[in-house]
Amino acid sequence: MAESEERSSIGGRLRRYAQVTSTMSGLAARLAGERYLGIELDRGKHANQLREALGSLKGPLMKVAQILSTIPDALPKEYAEELAALQADAPSMGWLFVKRRMRSELGDGWEDKFESFDKKACSAASLGQVHQARYNNEKVAVKLQYPDMDSAINADLNQLKLVFSLYERIDSAISTKDIHSELSDRLKEELDYHREALNMQLYRLMLAGENEVVLPEPIKELSTSRILTMRWVEGQKLMKYLEAEPSQEDRNKVAVNMFRTWYVPFYYYGVIHGDPHLGNYSIGENLKINLMDFGSIRVFRPEFVGGVIDLYRALRDGDNELAVHAYSQWGFDGLDKEAIEILNIWAGFIYGPLLEDRIRPIQELRGGNYGRELAGKVHEELKRIGGIKPPREFVLMDRAAVGLGSVFMHLKAEVNWHQLFHGMIDDFTLEALQTRQKNAIRQVGLPETLLGV
Repeated sequence: MAESEERSSIGGRLRRYAQVTSTMSGLAARLAGERYLGIELDRGKHANQLREALGSLKGPLMKVAQILSTIPDALPKEYAEELAALQADAPSMGWLFVKRRMRSELGDGWEDKFESFDKKACSAASLGQVHQARYNNEKVAVKLQYPDMDSAINADLNQLKLVFSLYERIDSAISTKDIHSELSDRLKEELDYHREALNMQLYRLMLAGENEVVLPEPIKELSTSRILTMRWVEGQKLMKYLEAEPSQEDRNKVAVNMFRTWYVPFYYYGVIHGDPHLGNYSIGENLKINLMDFGSIRVFRPEFVGGVIDLYRALRDGDNELAVHAYSQWGFDGLDKEAIEILNIWAGFIYGPLLEDRIRPIQELRGGNYGRELAGKVHEELKRIGGIKPPREFVLMDRAAVGLGSVFMHLKAEVNWHQLFHGMIDDFTLEALQTRQKNAIRQVGLPETLLGV
């Protein structure tokens, strides 16, 4: 039996390698033809093909596309529009797959457990799809993991490792070893729906005192490691909400609610939701935030959170010694004065809205292009000095900050970010965070190995 499963896994991995290689090499050839041979490329058509290719592959490659689509002006308009469809409208698998998955996880009589079960998926993402159903006179969401995702993850991560290795040979600005390790661990965690259910319970505990956020509740008796059933939450996607041209006051309220939804867990418990793309939340009744998809979370060392606050104070006060300490708390090793000055350029951009005690948009200079231009400048400077090695924990933290920043830009929110931030950190102590974090992890039953990682 074990030998058969191993052969199946190897076969699945080989198939995945073939799919990834053929898809990406074909797309690369078209782009190369445009760049070097002068072959005109229909960008709208090509963008559509890219979306279809990544959607059919599912898995980590699709997640990369999701991240790119959340950053305004990071991509040409044609590509951003097509990739945005991957947020919640990726190609779904048919009823035959659904029946097989449900029967294998819940048994032959699985349909009898539900009062109704929609055959067509209401949303599909990178690792699974969601069906609406009814259970105990309530609307529920049933999340099904796609087949052979273990093979997909392993194959894609090996491909990603190869890409990172090749890239480092021509661009030495960033060492990607720890980045790959972090992404690998987080993606593999996403395959365990038992773990995601516990993550959901953790968030319900951490945000119990927040009245402006709504979280789904897992239904244990209808969940396994590859099926997650939860109570349904009603809401409207952000871009659909913006189509109605809401008032400035309402957009500001949504932004404040989003900020607290993400950062109360971080500054009080050292936990962050690492995937703020447009498909993972919606706008509910009275502008409350419906937060979903708890597969990608990160538990941070209390010292890391302290380093985030220390760097803010260092930038505010021009304290270079405190900046050195902050980067050390994050896990950066061997940074000299020049490296810190370069990193502070990017940090000044990220922390900028928090440093000014006034109502302002999240970004005031040159639209979404400014962040991209600044990141390019920092990249070139890091390459000039021989590069740096970002710590593992930095990956999801930076991803969340950039992703949320893009949400606030879409909202055109004008908020006193400084006061929002200080409302969370003014009474911060490492000891209090450590105690809250330990108690919360233990209460929901997550592995205690998460503590102190």
